[in-house]
Amino acid sequence: SPIHMKHKLKMDPEEVIQRVSEMVTYARSLCADVEFSPEDAGRSEPEFLYVVLGEAIKAGATTLNIPDTVGYTTPDEFYKLIDGIIKNTPGMHEGITVSVHCHDDLGLATANTLAGIRAGARQAEVTVNGIGERAGNTSLEEVVMTLKTRHPVFGLETGIETQQLSRISKLVSNYTGIVVQPNKAIVGSNAFAHEAGIHQDGMLKHQSTYEIMRPEDVGVNQTNLVLGKHSGRAALRNRLAEMGHSLDDVELDKAFARFKDLADRKKVITDLDLEALIADEFYKPRDVYLLNGLQVTSGTMGMPTATVRLRGPDGVIHTVATIGTGPVDATYKAIDQIVNVPCTLLEFNIHAITEGIDALGEVTVRIQSEKGSTTMDAQSEIQYIRVYGGHGADSDIIVASAKAYINALNKLIIAQTEGVEKVKNDFGVMLG
Repeated sequence: SPIHMKHKLKMDPEEVIQRVSEMVTYARSLCADVEFSPEDAGRSEPEFLYVVLGEAIKAGATTLNIPDTVGYTTPDEFYKLIDGIIKNTPGMHEGITVSVHCHDDLGLATANTLAGIRAGARQAEVTVNGIGERAGNTSLEEVVMTLKTRHPVFGLETGIETQQLSRISKLVSNYTGIVVQPNKAIVGSNAFAHEAGIHQDGMLKHQSTYEIMRPEDVGVNQTNLVLGKHSGRAALRNRLAEMGHSLDDVELDKAFARFKDLADRKKVITDLDLEALIADEFYKPRDVYLLNGLQVTSGTMGMPTATVRLRGPDGVIHTVATIGTGPVDATYKAIDQIVNVPCTLLEFNIHAITEGIDALGEVTVRIQSEKGSTTMDAQSEIQYIRVYGGHGADSDIIVASAKAYINALNKLIIAQTEGVEKVKNDFGVMLG
């Protein structure tokens, strides 16, 4: 865009065209599939954009990714942009894939992406839960389910197993510490809830009156009261397998121990409880520090006090007692004294997994190091402070809070002592 050329790149149009040719040519010398993305295409002058993209094709680009970097365009504008690129870019041919990459600053990312697809784009860059810089990126689940639900309109297939959408949404939320809002389309907890009486009446008469897709289409099981105190290992293994979790004998032993502990405190174990249990037990960093014990005293009759016992990386048990403004504050202060890794708590969220007073509590937190751990964005060259998310689940919300905080601290410690890449390699994804 003119704004980026003037204020960021400090280049004139001719210099930009030359640099595009040089860099795409260099990229093509390294691999056969090269994606070129002209930043801030949504605010670029179309005629100049055609020239730049044509130069990229001539230099060997195989994918042209068109970003609405600041989420500025409307669906009509974005449709015309993609349509114009396909029709007017020099050298455009069937071997070139046109891609779209939209941001959600005005809440239009999904609409713009779908407009681009209707105009002829055949690749869409999306994220689970719509997470991303600022207001986020286009939501994977929204695009996938729109293409599936409105197939007569788009006539396109994604090949994605939509029954996994709910699970992957939860997994990403647990990893990142970013909670999905209840009214989030497709994967929010209220996505298939009907409160108004007239809606409930219609649903009882026929599901299609108020639901355009079935909950099971995205992996939401609404008849999920399955296990209880007297359920055995085989029943647990079978139910977890049905939910997509294949555990070996050692993993099953751990899961069953957690299950029996929960069943002693909770009358009925639902699929949602099992998902939280599995995430808490297996989808976490290795235990640099492990919660070994927690005792909390709180109320209106005195200062909240927490006694925390952690097993350290050397196997030694450390015990500290502190006071705080509340039970969570006291617990976190005690953990801080033991771990001694200065950090700032950025976010703390807690919610009940299911209904009822005995519901499992789930806590997500986000922290950052006070020493500063930064990553440079390759395009903007802006330094970003790295944030680490943590997740914990327990029928005791203070225990869940402690687990979540320790989970995040373990990621931070691994990153500081062994490098960010080690955190990535341990999980296959970035957990911060």
